[in-house]
Amino acid sequence: MKIRENYTCPLEIVHDFVKGKWKTILIFQLRHGTKTFSELKNGIQGISEKMLIQQLKELQEFGIINKTSNEVYPLHVEYSLTARGTKLLEAVLIMQDIGVTYMIEHGQVELLEQKGIVCPNSIPTKK
Repeated sequence: MKIRENYTCPLEIVHDFVKGKWKTILIFQLRHGTKTFSELKNGIQGISEKMLIQQLKELQEFGIINKTSNEVYPLHVEYSLTARGTKLLEAVLIMQDIGVTYMIEHGQVELLEQKGIVCPNSIPTKK
């Protein structure tokens, strides 16, 4: 995917960086540091290997993530956020917070708890 050459505002560029189902989730997955391909694949339910490869490649092309390969056997590849990716993570965390608030408001606290997301000030669920 390429960034448009003609755009009306800088937000269109950022939209090109993150558009698609998985990119913001990948950025969120890398919030605590480096991860291997398999850690990312196992951490994102529903993503295919082909799609993960494509999304990681695009994020790398846009300067959002770094890919580090270790040339020893077995090959070991790690992904991490760049400075741009870390800055973009701030926006992703705000979006995550908005999503959590929405889910709490709509009675989905139990689903959040199943995902391991702590919900401060939420209405307790029935067990």
